[in-house]
Amino acid sequence: MQTVLVTGGAGFIGSHFVKRLLPREDIVQVTVLDALTYAGSVENLGEAFLDPKLDFVEGNILDTDLVDSLIKRHSAVVHFAAESHVDRSFYEAGNFLTTNVLGTRTLLDSATRLGVDKFVHVSTDEVYGPLLTGAADEKAPLRPSVPYAASKAASDLVALSYHQTYGVPVCITRSSNNYGPCQHPEKIIPLFVTRLLKGEPVTLHGHGEHVRNWLHVEDNCAGIELVLRDGAPGEVYNIGGGTDFTSKELTGHLLRLCGADWGSVAYGPDRPSNDLRYSMTWAKIADLGYRPERDLEEGLTETIDWYRRNPDRWAPLMRNPHAALPAVALAPAGEEAHAH
Repeated sequence: MQTVLVTGGAGFIGSHFVKRLLPREDIVQVTVLDALTYAGSVENLGEAFLDPKLDFVEGNILDTDLVDSLIKRHSAVVHFAAESHVDRSFYEAGNFLTTNVLGTRTLLDSATRLGVDKFVHVSTDEVYGPLLTGAADEKAPLRPSVPYAASKAASDLVALSYHQTYGVPVCITRSSNNYGPCQHPEKIIPLFVTRLLKGEPVTLHGHGEHVRNWLHVEDNCAGIELVLRDGAPGEVYNIGGGTDFTSKELTGHLLRLCGADWGSVAYGPDRPSNDLRYSMTWAKIADLGYRPERDLEEGLTETIDWYRRNPDRWAPLMRNPHAALPAVALAPAGEEAHAH
């Protein structure tokens, strides 16, 4: 029987993971620790609050006493909590380093003192940096291009060092770009969808040639659960298997599914350090039994339908989805930040 502490469990991916974990018979308690920043919301957990297994704690992963009080009551930690918006990292690099690196260290220190059976650190394919050809396996060098990716790469290395030095049973997952219901509208898919549903134009960076792999959030969560259960301590697992699209190809699908046309699209200046292509292999997690199941067409249709049916969830955010950024820092509407 497991008790699991999920940091960042009110965020996009974390909330999907919590709702996946709660029905499992061998899970007796799931505690969410979330600071409820702009990207986290208790509404993301919704009906999960009806489950007596769920406990919610509002707090910060940098709070050592709070973290200790929670980790001592749990057999496993799944660590989603992070600053994740690429454009924000250009102007708030200190916040990214503090949360993503020092916050991870706080959790690992507590796990070292108090002991856990498994510590899953959730990361991103962006740590590998751009690959014009080929694909990165788990032993590929880390070459992050932007402060967000650098902060995640640093936290990955810190986590692995705690396994090597202190024996903390750390596993790391690195996924490609996630999409699905409940994602904050600063990310490209919900940003484009919500603008198109309102009859507003969207803007692509550069020539729209940046390649990303798009993985449904439920497939990523399936991979993370598999690593929680069967991953070997000290190992890294890439979670891929989505669909590669240029940003222009992705836009074409969203236009079609939203009933819009290319007259709704403009082109703007490219973002600084906008990596042209990410790519990973995922044979290692496939050996554990991982297989992505969500069809892209079905997944995008379901996602768009969620935004169409739930304007009360995203419309207030669209007053200023980049509220934490200085006005001069606003990116074109085609922001391609990772989904973590």
